Amino acid sequence: MDQDSAIELLAALAHPTRLSTFRLLVRHEPDGLSTGELADALALSQSTFSTHLAVLARAGLVQSDKQGRHFIQRVRIDALRDLMTFLAKDCCQGRAELCEPLVAELTTCC
Repeated sequence: MDQDSAIELLAALAHPTRLSTFRLLVRHEPDGLSTGELADALALSQSTFSTHLAVLARAGLVQSDKQGRHFIQRVRIDALRDLMTFLAKDCCQGRAELCEPLVAELTTCC
């Protein structure tokens, strides 16, 4: 990932609704949620929500899969991993002990 790609992803997440959507979808991996379930969970109309979802999709953070009559939204975990790696990659400057708390925090989520 390069700086421009990271900025695009961060810009897509730089809105309360989009960040909440992304975090909600992360919690529902790998099954995802339907667009209607997401809009309901965030108390938004479908039209308002679709605009936010489109921004996340254009940035490559979310993908949509059609299942029957529903569109299931899922987080692109690879995009999340790439962004997190880009942000943390140079933090240690060769000193792994500086990143150990970050790694420990991330491993507790599994």
